[in-house]
Amino acid sequence: MQTALVTGAAGFIGSHVSEKLLADGWRVIGLDSFDEFYDPAVKRRNVATCLDHDRFSLVEADIRNAEAVGRAMSDGVDAVVHLAARAGVRPSIEQPMVYQDVNITGTCVMLEAARQHQVRRFVFASSSSVYGNNRKVPFAESDNVDYPISPYAATKKAGELLCHTYHHLYDLNITCLRFFTVYGARQRPDLAIHKFTRLIEAGESIPVFGDGSMKRDHTYIDDIVAGVVASVERCKGYHIYNLGESTPISLSGLIEGIENALGKKAIIERLPLQPGDVHQTYADTTLAEAELGYRPSTDLATGLGHFVSWFRGSKD
Repeated sequence: MQTALVTGAAGFIGSHVSEKLLADGWRVIGLDSFDEFYDPAVKRRNVATCLDHDRFSLVEADIRNAEAVGRAMSDGVDAVVHLAARAGVRPSIEQPMVYQDVNITGTCVMLEAARQHQVRRFVFASSSSVYGNNRKVPFAESDNVDYPISPYAATKKAGELLCHTYHHLYDLNITCLRFFTVYGARQRPDLAIHKFTRLIEAGESIPVFGDGSMKRDHTYIDDIVAGVVASVERCKGYHIYNLGESTPISLSGLIEGIENALGKKAIIERLPLQPGDVHQTYADTTLAEAELGYRPSTDLATGLGHFVSWFRGSKD
């Protein structure tokens, strides 16, 4: 039986990845600090299904705690799926030192522990934010990503560089995944789809930064999980892959989609553009399709319908 250590296992993506690995026969060690970036009780609910499984164990620790991370790996780990991070572009501008500490120091701790415990496969969650305001679309892994426009994006680029260093020095097999705006059941409450759904449902106004023309490549959680698991299974050498839907939509189009899924109209509060926000994201997934067998299959309308069903059910 293979064992995976999943960091951020109680988070949105981490809880789904953990469930999928368990369903595929893996033993999973989930590591999460339950920090207060958003309500830890939400994370407890996220991981509840995993805790009922006899092949899942939970370690409550910070990824910066080298001793705790080392103990978690000491029982034999075949693969690390490093999803834990301080997330969010706008908060990173307000707290750059926190983001540097958690995302860069934490990733270095994880890589060093993997080296020490001879873990052969390491999957790192990067972000589409590393592309900054890339003028070429769609974004390809070979594009220059030397110009991040937020501290969060800079920490993710730094994480990729650390991963390459550990591959070069110690021959660790490492795959970096650039996620494009993931949504679905359990999405963080501060993210746009969840926040807009909550406010529209309650009859409250939604904050819209800019004129609504900003575009994002929204990717459904099931498609992301399939890409992550394929990356774990095929992790060899050093690779970077985009995981997106390759169908960017404007902010105005997204709001219309949420309105349709809810059957309610939004009350819009127009606000100025925020620093650090990129104009658009658009994934070229050609490489992931060829080398991981990645095939995103959930269009936005379908995914929003699934999300709204989950959202309304989660309030019961």
